[in-house]
Formats: sequence, C-alpha cells, structure tokens
Amino acid sequence: MPMIECTLIKGYEEKTRKLLAERVTDAASSTIGAHPDQVIVTIKEVLAANYMRGRVNRKPAAAPTEPEVIVREYLSAMEKRDLETAKQYLANDFTMIFPGGASFKKIEDLISWSSKRYKHVKKSFEYFDTSFKGLNATVFCNGYLEGTWLSGETFSQIRFIDRFSISDMKITSQSVWNDMGESLR
Repeated sequence: MPMIECTLIKGYEEKTRKLLAERVTDAASSTIGAHPDQVIVTIKEVLAANYMRGRVNRKPAAAPTEPEVIVREYLSAMEKRDLETAKQYLANDFTMIFPGGASFKKIEDLISWSSKRYKHVKKSFEYFDTSFKGLNATVFCNGYLEGTWLSGETFSQIRFIDRFSISDMKITSQSVWNDMGESLR
C-alpha cells in the first residue's frame, strides 16, 4: 500500500489539489499495480514565506487549462463556426487529418472541404480520455455526429473518434475517424 506525500506552496485551488491527488493515484496504480483504494496521497501545504527555490521565495503558479477543456472549447467554437475563437486554441504548426486522408493546416480549408460533404454537423460526446507525457497531453473523445446532408436530409447516430495532441496548452494536431462515408452509402 503506497503512501505518497506531495508538498505545495499554499494557495492552489481545491480543484487543482484534488486533480493532483487523482493523477498521482493513477500514476501509482498503473506503475506498481496497486488498486486505487490502496493508494494514499496526502498534500502538505507550506506558506510562501517558508518556500524558497533558487534563493527566492515563490508563489503558486496558475494551474494550466485542462486539455479536455481546451478540446471542448475548440470544438464548440468550430461547431458555431466562430473560427477566430477556434484559432486561439491552435499551435502555429497545427495539422488535422480527416477521413480519407484529407489533411489540412488551416481551418478555412477544412470548412471548404466539409462544405462539399454536409451543410451542418454537431457532435454529442460519450466520453473524453486524456493521457499525459510530461507537459504534453493526448485527448481522445468519441460520440455521435448529427446534422444535415447537402440534400437537406438529416443524419444522426454516426460514430466518431477524435484524437488531439496538446502542447503548451495549444492543440498541435487533430485526427478524425468517423462513419460518415459508410452512412452516405
């Protein structure tokens, strides 16, 4: 039964401390095989006046935006066709790959390509799954698409999976898999 103690400068929000404890629990469970109920995580807080690094007293840094939040806000902006907001979530070298190998670096090119496939599409999510490697994250989301074909006929219950790579709180890539091609047949 592992017991892990973390020490933080006092001042982090409760939700940030809770997330840290959950992630440390998951790391211990996946590394040594301990059931999460057997992993004990404690967080000790010290006053900023009692914390020094490099001969300088420090204050808590702002917690980064959760990768899932970044993806949800990006997809929401895309659904609303608020392209300027959507672009704020993207790294300069952002790339996206859609079914059939369609690859884009600009949102406007994606919009042009998709306008030949459907009038409107909306995603409903079943789940998000996030993994981390240092400061980088990978977010998978899946669920169903609904919308309107070019003919005016509606569609729904089309499965999709999106994979996002995130670095420095920016989306660097998006890969999309869905059954739209099958539904067109």
